[in-house]
Amino acid sequence: MNLINEEITHKVFGEGNIVEHEDSIITVDFNEQIKKFVYPDAFNDFITLNNENTAKNLKKIFAERAVEEEILEKKREEEKESQLLEQQRMEKLKNHKIHESSQIVFWLDEEEQENVFTDWQVHTGKVQSGKNKGFPNRVARLRPNSAGLLTVRGDSQPETERKILGLYMVNETFSGNLGEDGMVPSHESYRIELSDEEAEKMLFWNYYVNKNYPERTSWNSGKYRYFDNIWTAQVLKDIMALKSDDAARKEVEAFLVHFCQLNALDINNIPSAEGALKQ
Repeated sequence: MNLINEEITHKVFGEGNIVEHEDSIITVDFNEQIKKFVYPDAFNDFITLNNENTAKNLKKIFAERAVEEEILEKKREEEKESQLLEQQRMEKLKNHKIHESSQIVFWLDEEEQENVFTDWQVHTGKVQSGKNKGFPNRVARLRPNSAGLLTVRGDSQPETERKILGLYMVNETFSGNLGEDGMVPSHESYRIELSDEEAEKMLFWNYYVNKNYPERTSWNSGKYRYFDNIWTAQVLKDIMALKSDDAARKEVEAFLVHFCQLNALDINNIPSAEGALKQ
């Protein structure tokens, strides 16, 4: 709002006329005595506009700016709090020696799809080259805080249609760097199997993102890949939202609570998924 030539009244200097108006400064002529004031602060304490309509419009502008500033300040505080929580989370991970990507995603073959929800364990596959060729892969990051995500896609389907069939917590006695047979067993209590309808809604690439190539969706080979702890919490949160049955929802909620406790995550501050399909 340009205030040049507006007449004002100052509590000390009396009547004057605004002769210049910059972003944060107004210049007032008090009968050839020139004074500069901070804009808009001076209108709150010292200066009154003589024109009532202009004064009302200015008051409205100030009110709108105050609301905008309040919103921005709230956003800054939320971002500051989010950064603090993330710093605290990373410190907890460090103190508890928890890797930030200590979860695993399996690409199930046809036989595993038939048996996994009976056996509740998955093989990590075999080393393809080098001195350990033919031996089972060792998944060194996996600990009792880890979950195994179970995914599939059809041979004729694009990678973007890879879906999540279920997941389980790793057995509480399991340590990936000690496992010799390549099997990753499940916890007896924390297991989730999705219905076909639910699985269609749980696309893997809604969660997973290659941080160097965020829009890339490729998984051409390999039995498994590691998965971020927060992404797994997002998966659990979304599965819980899918469940219409109270008992099933509580089962997923118990899984999520347990998972967050073991991975030093704040269950009330799980961000929305931002996988490759959401970029």
